Amino acid sequence: MAATAAGRAPAGPRPRVGLLGTGPWAHRTHAPALAAHAGSEFAGVWGRRPEAAAELANEHGVKVYEDPDALFADCDVAAFALPPDIQAPLAVRAAAAGCHLLLDKPVATTPQDARAVADAVARHGVASVVFLTLRFAEPTAGWVAEQAGRTGWFTAAAHWLGAVFPPDGTPSAYADSPWRKAKGGLWDVGPHALSVL
Repeated sequence: MAATAAGRAPAGPRPRVGLLGTGPWAHRTHAPALAAHAGSEFAGVWGRRPEAAAELANEHGVKVYEDPDALFADCDVAAFALPPDIQAPLAVRAAAAGCHLLLDKPVATTPQDARAVADAVARHGVASVVFLTLRFAEPTAGWVAEQAGRTGWFTAAAHWLGAVFPPDGTPSAYADSPWRKAKGGLWDVGPHALSVL
């Protein structure tokens, strides 16, 4: 990952990536992917629950951070697995520290917080991407590339068939997320459809 004028260049041959978050996505997706990626170094974990951060860090043999700003100081990239209202202000701080951002969806739950993240990215010259399951997975990514090559687009539509919340009594670490319960399905799956469109 090349840094822009204001962004921090990686300290070594591989960028150091710090993970913020300790929930189900951090355990099942983010941390394993960061640990397995040959092009970067998984540097450490910060979480709002120190014991959960320590558990996840120990599982992957990386440093546990008690302070997110210390993680930002040690890393070139900050990967987020946090609720949007927690992610947005921390992403602004990470960008100000010169970290590139690997963001989760939705970036924020208010336009003001989303703009603050976008403004921080531009102001500090760092790169950012929001990872959305469909946008970067085959065959969707191939379909998106094919559609992007076509001209004459006028409108588009998306249909998402599935249950955001499981039937009563079925445990789901993802559906039990407080922000999903508060914001509902549109905030949860809507960003996926928008990313493809």
